[in-house]
Amino acid sequence: MAYEGAASRARVAHHMVTTAFDIDGYRVVRNLGVVRGIIVRSRSLFGTIGAGLQTLVGGNITLLTGLCEKTRNDAFDLMISHASDLGANAVIGARYDATEIMQGVTEVLAYGTAVVVEPVKPPQI
Repeated sequence: MAYEGAASRARVAHHMVTTAFDIDGYRVVRNLGVVRGIIVRSRSLFGTIGAGLQTLVGGNITLLTGLCEKTRNDAFDLMISHASDLGANAVIGARYDATEIMQGVTEVLAYGTAVVVEPVKPPQI
């Protein structure tokens, strides 16, 4: 079930996604439920060979670091897209999870709670 006015809402802004369960200066006015972004990725043959060569030298394995970063970003963007589709303007309790579902194939999950928040009005004197 979409929140009223969902079609007119913009995408959830990155600064409105938090691992906390509240956002300073805002109050939750509606909880829209769990949202997620799931990406399943595998390494290419060339990436696997290149990463294998990098392990011989030691240090940061940049080929795999880049793949992991891109995969997490894609899962995060998909989660934001799902939250926006529901009419949310924020995501609280955001988390990541990763599972190797078969050798060389990993699922990355970004999930959180889609909410509608509004600014807290300061007390008037």
